[in-house]
Amino acid sequence: MAATKGKLCVTGAGGYLGSWVVQLLLSKGYSVHGTVREPADAKYAHLSKLEKASDNLKLFKADLLDYNSLYSAVEGCSGVFHVASPVPSITVPNPEVELMDPAVKGTLNVLEVCAQVKVKRVVVVSSGAAVSMNPSWPKGKVMDESCWSNEEYCTSTKNWYCLSKTKAESQAFEYAKQSGLDVVTVCPTLIWGPILQSTVNASSMALIKLLKGYETVENKFRLVVDVRDVAEALLLAYEKPEAEGRYICSAHAVWTKDLVEKLRSIYPSFNYPKNFSEGGEEQKLSSEKLKRLGWRYRTLEETLIDSVERYHKTEILD
Repeated sequence: MAATKGKLCVTGAGGYLGSWVVQLLLSKGYSVHGTVREPADAKYAHLSKLEKASDNLKLFKADLLDYNSLYSAVEGCSGVFHVASPVPSITVPNPEVELMDPAVKGTLNVLEVCAQVKVKRVVVVSSGAAVSMNPSWPKGKVMDESCWSNEEYCTSTKNWYCLSKTKAESQAFEYAKQSGLDVVTVCPTLIWGPILQSTVNASSMALIKLLKGYETVENKFRLVVDVRDVAEALLLAYEKPEAEGRYICSAHAVWTKDLVEKLRSIYPSFNYPKNFSEGGEEQKLSSEKLKRLGWRYRTLEETLIDSVERYHKTEILD
């Protein structure tokens, strides 16, 4: 590997957010160890095409539930970005195996390896879903980092993804307290923006559906953030010595119906939904703490345009 700023590991390097984190780190002069399920798989081909990848990116075959495979990827790294976690696009038949184990046990495995290797800091990607599912939070009050999703509520409403992210994040802090490992978490809301990978991920699907002529969609209240801005937030959380605790990462709050109108004003020819069923309620999450760290974000227009242009290029919309 060419001489660089230092070596960092990114778990889930081939995923939607992971790919952008890898690209950002390479562009900032870091060497990157990326974990993927199968380095030879064609779906990770986009990573080798990133600028500086030939010199400074090494892919490792790793499974979050296999400690030794994680160890070889993290060894020699001064920091770790734990991005890998299952994000289901459909209902999960067996949440314990498909979501809980990789999210919760997988996160603890990563942290144990990090403590063993003595990395400087671990940045764990949590989710706005670990913040917002809290029925006892006062209605109308803006949610900040002190708000945690209620695990019993997630279980009783069968929100397994929310439960998996909440458990993984709270156990990460628990482990940090016991071990002295420096752990910072970032909780992004719904992530949109251009995709680097060849497969469509769950969060992008929510935007693609609005362009694909579904007759009726739910008028959900959406908290949107650009994938590139999330990658920047993760780097801030790693590089800023004063970063600590958790950081909500959300940029734009918009009802689906208004979102469709905004898209229509930019791209009039798509087959947009005709009807909107009643959506959920408005929720406000504050990214003030992250902004104080120096975080800035793109406009919603830029995110939408760059997403759609990329979908065109990769023929996702055909």
